[in-house]
Amino acid sequence: EADCHLPRRMYFPAARPRAFQWRQVIVCLLLCSALGVIGCRPKSASKDADIGLSIHFDPDPPVVGPAVVTISLADATGGPVRLGILEVEANMNHAGMRPVFAHLKETAPGRYAGQIEFTMGGDWFLLVSGKFPGGRHLDKKVDVPGVRSR
Repeated sequence: EADCHLPRRMYFPAARPRAFQWRQVIVCLLLCSALGVIGCRPKSASKDADIGLSIHFDPDPPVVGPAVVTISLADATGGPVRLGILEVEANMNHAGMRPVFAHLKETAPGRYAGQIEFTMGGDWFLLVSGKFPGGRHLDKKVDVPGVRSR
């Protein structure tokens, strides 16, 4: 055993209470409030609220298996919205199912069609996304309740 001649308090200094640091508390509160303000701002680059979306399935209502999905996009004046390709991600409302993806191609101005595979009966939702020529994104969520089993 090594014999140490240093007093015990050198190894384990007694904990001294620190003075309360108001400056640290104020800085922390300012940082938290600044992050809250930044995180709660509405998206300025994505103004897709003025885009109307209508959706149709064949078969309607959709059943488990392949279905043709047709989406029509219109601007505030009712004119067609042209994007070229729409991406669709289909998810079930409950966790544990893998998403299904589809690429919808433009079949007429503002009208997009493609095939999607519903893998289980129940409530689904579609995340529809596309990109405008100027770089602006279209992101919409569409509920698809009651996909029936065959």
